[in-house]
Amino acid sequence: MTWIDLVILVVKCIVLSLAATTIFAYFTLFERRTLARLQNRVGPNRAGPGGFLQPLADAVKLFFKEDVTPLLADRWVYLVSPAFALIPAIIIWATIPVGMWPDGEGDNWLQLAEINVGVLYLLAVTSVGVYGIAIAGWASNNKYSMLGGIRASAQVISYELALGLTVLGAVMQAQSFSTAEIVERQTQMWNIVPQFLGFVVFIIAATAEVVRAPFDLVEAEQELVGGYNTEYSSMKFALFFMSEYVKLVAMNAIAVTLFLGGWHFPGLQTLTQAVTQQYGAAVGNAVLGLTSLGAFLLKVLLLSFVSVWIRATLPRVRYDQLMNLGWKVLLPLALINVAITAVLNVLLPDAPVLTAIIGLVAGIMILAVAAIVGRPGKEKRTVKLVEISA
Repeated sequence: MTWIDLVILVVKCIVLSLAATTIFAYFTLFERRTLARLQNRVGPNRAGPGGFLQPLADAVKLFFKEDVTPLLADRWVYLVSPAFALIPAIIIWATIPVGMWPDGEGDNWLQLAEINVGVLYLLAVTSVGVYGIAIAGWASNNKYSMLGGIRASAQVISYELALGLTVLGAVMQAQSFSTAEIVERQTQMWNIVPQFLGFVVFIIAATAEVVRAPFDLVEAEQELVGGYNTEYSSMKFALFFMSEYVKLVAMNAIAVTLFLGGWHFPGLQTLTQAVTQQYGAAVGNAVLGLTSLGAFLLKVLLLSFVSVWIRATLPRVRYDQLMNLGWKVLLPLALINVAITAVLNVLLPDAPVLTAIIGLVAGIMILAVAAIVGRPGKEKRTVKLVEISA
């Protein structure tokens, strides 16, 4: 690697980090405005035109808030835990191809690192983020914070299994652990068709993985005051807040990469070929890069809207319901999806269209059966009066 390659790599890392944090800032505004529309409210509209500067106002407010450290906290662990939560959320993006802009040497300008085990890297990094929450709850020397950290650990372990198995289904479909190769295999048909069951399970498990509503039991204010971040203020609290949103967008980006064709979009290749023939390869590559990046971000925005919609619609579940869903529903569904994918790949290796149709129909039927069987019945509640003798 020459010093020019090293400089390019450093610039890519800086741009990626700044882009991730900027996405976080304006995703909060997007969420607040969307929630306001869904709940018949106005939403933020004071800071800047249409509330456009509200993220900046929030950042200034948090930066100048008083920074308090509990007297009996484990100081160094307490201080470093926000970084443990934020850094994994940012470095998730390293192996995700957010577009395709060829550099003329076989590499992609819009992917920081292409490694042949990119999916394993994603699984490893997403599971590390819970350490920040767990040690934050322990280091605060607060019982409510500790309960939030324990809940986070149990929740992530429970849903990591289903999440990993759904990712395995996509890997089996593409027969590769490389994220770029998985996206390339979806040129003709996106994985959401043969892996519809896996996609639904992935979205639910990813929502629980980033502790978003209705699975935000690690910070249930009715039970834990504020959860793991009760004792955090100022910018340390902002880092936890940032990690949640950056990881949410990153999980949506992973879903787009694995199931929704990544940067592929109908008509994209035709447009690129026409521009290349008319204006040359350099302009064609630039058009491909910009349009593929736009297509990728559009898909991520769609999934992000679904995440906000779920938050506005569903109430927080009980902890026993959370565990039952993870272990008794999502895990068996993910195992069934892996089994179906394996059988179809062995029996019909040269019929991708037929395999996709069978996988889609089987996924819809299994989800329908699971919804009917798992429907909660009416609980019979009785009250027994106890007489107390004088």
